[in-house]
Amino acid sequence: MNGKILAGGIVLSALIAGAAVWWAQIHAFYEDAAFKPGEEIRLTPILGEVPEVIIADEVRGIDATSSPLRFRACFTTPLSQAMLTETYRVYPKPTPLTAPPWFDCFDAKAIDTALRRGEAIAFLSEHDIAPGVDRVVAVFPDGHAYAWHQLNAEEQ
Repeated sequence: MNGKILAGGIVLSALIAGAAVWWAQIHAFYEDAAFKPGEEIRLTPILGEVPEVIIADEVRGIDATSSPLRFRACFTTPLSQAMLTETYRVYPKPTPLTAPPWFDCFDAKAIDTALRRGEAIAFLSEHDIAPGVDRVVAVFPDGHAYAWHQLNAEEQ
């Protein structure tokens, strides 16, 4: 009988620890991203190093202080892909990172597929927003756009 109680205690402890780890990875460190009004999304121009604010509506984002790679954002913009490609730097190897399931506006697989097919275009938002990390923005033809952080070429 004592062995069953001991085994049950071990299993229960493992389940509680597993649930705590899952919760910490999916929910614990995320918070709403802090954007300065009027400066929510910026892109780096082809000629210049200082990112410029673009028109961004319905901006929704998450971030975490535990890692610079946890940033994700969704928004819309009235700016066309043609205008953006003539003005801002295209990002050479965009790789959207998955977001937690509860942040449902950001679908990394769909964004990645659209980027590979040429349906969406990725732009450099800010180089070294954190050491070794770039902010990347992908814009779709309908104006939907997504932002994330990824390791830059110097870190890969």
